[in-house]
Amino acid sequence: MDKFRMMFQFLQSNQESFMNGICGIMALASAQMYSAFEFSCPCMPEYNYSYGIGLLIIPPIWFFMLGFVLNNNVSVLAEEWHRPMGKRTKDTSVLRYMFCSITQRSLIAPAVWVSVTLMDGKSFVCAFSINLDIDRFGNATLWKEMSETERIRLLAKIPCKDLIVNQEIRVAASQYIKCISQACGWTFLLLMTFAAFLIRAIRPCFTQAAFLKTKYWSHYIDIERKMFDETCKEHAKSFAKVCIHQYFENISGEMRSFHHNRSGKDESDDEDDHKRSDEEKLLGIRAQDDMNKVLWNWHSCKPALALRKDQMDVGKNGKVNGEINGAVNGPVNGHTHGTEKREWAVYYSKV
Repeated sequence: MDKFRMMFQFLQSNQESFMNGICGIMALASAQMYSAFEFSCPCMPEYNYSYGIGLLIIPPIWFFMLGFVLNNNVSVLAEEWHRPMGKRTKDTSVLRYMFCSITQRSLIAPAVWVSVTLMDGKSFVCAFSINLDIDRFGNATLWKEMSETERIRLLAKIPCKDLIVNQEIRVAASQYIKCISQACGWTFLLLMTFAAFLIRAIRPCFTQAAFLKTKYWSHYIDIERKMFDETCKEHAKSFAKVCIHQYFENISGEMRSFHHNRSGKDESDDEDDHKRSDEEKLLGIRAQDDMNKVLWNWHSCKPALALRKDQMDVGKNGKVNGEINGAVNGPVNGHTHGTEKREWAVYYSKV
């Protein structure tokens, strides 16, 4: 369990690498699913086209939606889009960058499925067999006496080798449609690669500062949400621990005092230290209504992204400066604020 926990924490800390790995796994899964999938064309004029095109379109749509579902940034994007304005403005360029990043990762698995399907050609043969000019394949005298309906039924049976009598027509027509399908597949791969190349090549031509800004704040939104969740979990844990301790103190005070008297001083000091640390983690929020108000304010009115240095320096530099001034000017000024007084004792020896 510890190894799995460490692996999960590593994946959480490396969100971008984790999502790239998920996209790669989905791409391999799409190719594996198609290879394991048993293609079975209905060989009926009414259903061939729907089945062949549906196999080419519906699974990529499912993989695309699955890519959005598995991406954790979708909830971050939706939350940032629908949140009230509050004290923090919304940057549409950041939201657009997050959406484009999610979309690019989600398109990998559908692109692999479409490429494999077009290279295989079975769905193309099933969908477009009824649109062939049958006079190009074999002896035309065999089907001149056929009606138009019978001819369409014969063409619909081309994908099914067990249903058609003339195998030469089936093989020739199948090879012809598969060549067209593979040509479409290579064209699709070329277009996708060219589009990816244009995105990579054109991006540095625009303002790099704007790109860095959107990338920075998109990472900030994701990290802020994770740290807020971790802080809420830590606060909830400390709140529950203090609440349970107070409950047992109120219910079994005499028994607890009896155990304290027997356990000794060191154990009580350790427990007091634990209590103090839990109290500090509460950050002054000790009531349910107060916590609900904090959570509501975080959602409705997030703090502005402008840290005031004066308030930060009061907490840091007040104590540090006091210690420095106390060390340097302490004997002259007597004492300094923020530092404890020290008593000095001098002993003289007559020896």
